[in-house]
Amino acid sequence: MTYADDSDVLDVETWSGKGRHDENFPVGSRLIARKYREPIHRYYNFARNADDIADSPSLAPAQKIARLDIMQDVLLGHRQAGSPSAAALRHSLSETGISSKHATDLLIAFRQDATKLRYATIDELYEYCTYSAAPVGRYVLDVHGEGQDCYAPSDALCISLQIINHIQDCANDLAELNRCYLPQALLDHFGASIEDLRLPAETPALRRAFVTLLGRVDRLNHAAAALPKVVRDRRLRMETGVIHGLAKRLTGRLGRNDPLANRVKLRPADAVFSLLSAVPYLV
Repeated sequence: MTYADDSDVLDVETWSGKGRHDENFPVGSRLIARKYREPIHRYYNFARNADDIADSPSLAPAQKIARLDIMQDVLLGHRQAGSPSAAALRHSLSETGISSKHATDLLIAFRQDATKLRYATIDELYEYCTYSAAPVGRYVLDVHGEGQDCYAPSDALCISLQIINHIQDCANDLAELNRCYLPQALLDHFGASIEDLRLPAETPALRRAFVTLLGRVDRLNHAAAALPKVVRDRRLRMETGVIHGLAKRLTGRLGRNDPLANRVKLRPADAVFSLLSAVPYLV
């Protein structure tokens, strides 16, 4: 059954089957105190379902936006049905007293994903990441009652993770969604082309573009190093330390390997080493 207008759909969510354990980095893991995990998981489920709508290959842009609008309406209590994950998050926000802004900001990014397929500059990409990634870290901080002095290094870490993911998935994003997050100005500078992402292996020009973008990620990771040092909650310090370690390790791996030839990803040993390096944050 198809809908010309998604406003009459009973449930707008189109879950892809991906979950927390499919992500590069831990999401509300057992490192986090039990009382904080449920709110974080509800936020993640909302984000996951909204992202799946934005990335659906079968929905038209207008349908995606209509469904995301319904998710926001349910989240804000303007309608009661249509998005179970938004309803669950609304209830959680009521219990915790946390602002809905961290969720509605995500929807700004996902609406943009429905219509914007190219990025001209690094500034455009950073602006997108302030809505697609930074709200996640800020929500987790707010759940823990951390201060806003943690926002800046958290933003740096979240934006780093987002750009890492864009590089990992650059070939699939273009092939499946005709979407490319790599800044056109950067590609032009090195004589690379978006169409190079359809090749079975990276070109020398594309490698230079990746290395330059990863240099930006390195600087974000450097700024993010302050996060575990300023977080007050011991267990959250540990979790942010692990995530920061994984971000650095995956950045290095992307610097050495071709994401077109094979998906560059973390290995079990990366988690072990990142966990061990974060142990001092428990003190």
